Amino acid sequence: MTSSIRRVTNRNATFQQWQALLGNRTKRHRAGEFIVQGVRPISLALEHHWDFAALLRPVNARPTRWAEEVWRTAPGQRFELADELLAELAERDAEEPPELVAVVRMPADDLDRLVTPGKPPLIAVFDRPSGPGNIGTLIRSLDAFGGTGLIVAGHAADPYDPRAVRASTGSLFAVPTVRVSAAAEVIDWIAAQRESGVGFTVLGTDETGEADLRSVDLAGPAMLVIGNETRGMSQAWREACDQLLSIPMIGSASSLNAAIAGSIVLHEALRQRLP
Repeated sequence: MTSSIRRVTNRNATFQQWQALLGNRTKRHRAGEFIVQGVRPISLALEHHWDFAALLRPVNARPTRWAEEVWRTAPGQRFELADELLAELAERDAEEPPELVAVVRMPADDLDRLVTPGKPPLIAVFDRPSGPGNIGTLIRSLDAFGGTGLIVAGHAADPYDPRAVRASTGSLFAVPTVRVSAAAEVIDWIAAQRESGVGFTVLGTDETGEADLRSVDLAGPAMLVIGNETRGMSQAWREACDQLLSIPMIGSASSLNAAIAGSIVLHEALRQRLP
């Protein structure tokens, strides 16, 4: 942590770089940083040892005990901003600037981050998701139901988009999330895991699936594939799956929101894994 504090009271180059992290995906990933706000997300980022690039607070801050502790202990540079600038970065009303906003660095997209020694993997693959909110919702469910990681595959929405970060309510920092450009990279990784003794079962969710969710063993190492919200799974993922699951339903609905369907399967996996 650096002891020096810099003030930003106008839309200078530094502020414009932060502002670009909100809406410009290319600049966000080129910088390798994203914006985080809120007590729970910032606290979880610290708890899970994420790398803070900067911490921002209002110029005339009257911090709570929580904000003072984070300001004192978190790594990264320190900045004090005019209220309206800080509120803009937090995407809220200018009259209510947040206590703190963090600029956090993205971790490497390394599939090995998804495996924890001594814990059966329960990994979700989201195949070409188009909605950042759905990514955040699925991350939140993975956290709640014991999932060990998320793979966002193909041409997809960004898990570091502010909408995804907000929808995860901080769970992004507890659940390793990795982006890959194509299914082949993950399929090769699964093959290597199986050769090393990790007996992955790859399961797809599909309304035409023949295996009833309740009849499938989810207690062992499992990878759950969830297709795009409108187009479903790609052919490459369909061929990679050992089974296609269906979720029993009644009523006139023919399908579920992708993140909700994934959450139901994850809850069933938790039920089977509980002692």
